[in-house]
Amino acid sequence: MNYYRYEGHTLCAWEALPYERIGALPGEGEIIFLFAREMLTGRETFPVTDAALLTEKEGVETLDASTPGPAIPAELEEAIRTGRVRAVNRLHPRWQELLSPPSRRGKYRVNLLGLGDVGSTLLQGLRLLGGDIIASIGICDLRENVPQRWEFELNQIGLPWAYDALPPVEIIGPEELFDGDVFLFCASRFVPDTAVKDGDVRMAQYELNRELAALYAKKARAARYKGLFCVVSDPVDPLCRAVLLESNRDENGTLDGGGLFPHQVKGFGLGVMNARAAYYAKRDSRFAEFLTDGRSFGPHGEDLVIANSISHYDDALSRELTDLAAHANLEMRRMGFKPFVAPALSSGALSLLLCLRGQWHCSSAYLGGVFMGGRNRMTPGGVEFERLPLPRALLDRLKETEEKLKAIQ
Repeated sequence: MNYYRYEGHTLCAWEALPYERIGALPGEGEIIFLFAREMLTGRETFPVTDAALLTEKEGVETLDASTPGPAIPAELEEAIRTGRVRAVNRLHPRWQELLSPPSRRGKYRVNLLGLGDVGSTLLQGLRLLGGDIIASIGICDLRENVPQRWEFELNQIGLPWAYDALPPVEIIGPEELFDGDVFLFCASRFVPDTAVKDGDVRMAQYELNRELAALYAKKARAARYKGLFCVVSDPVDPLCRAVLLESNRDENGTLDGGGLFPHQVKGFGLGVMNARAAYYAKRDSRFAEFLTDGRSFGPHGEDLVIANSISHYDDALSRELTDLAAHANLEMRRMGFKPFVAPALSSGALSLLLCLRGQWHCSSAYLGGVFMGGRNRMTPGGVEFERLPLPRALLDRLKETEEKLKAIQ
């Protein structure tokens, strides 16, 4: 391992680099591990929590804590143990921006686009539960009187004598959507009505919603947006990938790295899948272990992966529970209702608030070229995925899901 100083930063890398060499790592302060990978094929920066992450390789195998790491100097191992090491991809054209990530203080200004069933329900959750972390919520919808309705309604929800306890709701124009810290994309050009009771209703929305998501991705690029771009609309995970890539295309359609960094884009669809698995686990003792040792991975859709247990993984039980969770939306449609309340609150409001607080939650983040759902948290150094010793059968399922997500264009 080589150590360097560069513009006030301490760097380390496996290869020789043209920077000032130093003989040892300092005993305090951040250490940046530089790696080399084609831009936008994985995370561009992330916290290094294990020596196994000191590599340019990334994919679902990254989630497996049983993967052995390389032999490294004791001083670097200690720096990793104390949370002082972060990785940066030196092949990203704007890698120097990543050396000093912006620090933030105070509450977040959240802006929400699309006040349909999901957007308006999510908004209610943020208003009621987000007072500790949200400064204000800007709302935008192009339909007449829709934002006026929700501003009027929600600002009349309040605690007696604690009139500033809940974040205020404000109407904003489309040109203001990227003036805040968090942008929530809840807009949709097509949502199947309740007559649709089978099939993949999420992917049925992809083409039309992709065009809309790409439009706002380009707006984020034009605004040089530095906040979070959070996708809630279906299909969540493919739309996240479209947002990331389209924001990084120039006027000729060439990928140039001039848009959003991967850690700025998050998908909020896994929370309800995890909650649905828990719903069924509470009602069938065969699945009970999910409540203490289970995990959810993958997209908000057909390629979801539920593990009944990490320690005592049962592939057949896990696949059965996965099927129940993935198709709970169709059960609601058979009752004659659109399934939007649980997704808006479990995947949307509750998961987003955990994310903003820096707590572990279920969402999708960029990993090895796709947006992969899993337990993760937002840190000053980027997204940290939970790493566990994964059973081989579970890892095989994750690889299959990864390949299917890569195939979606």
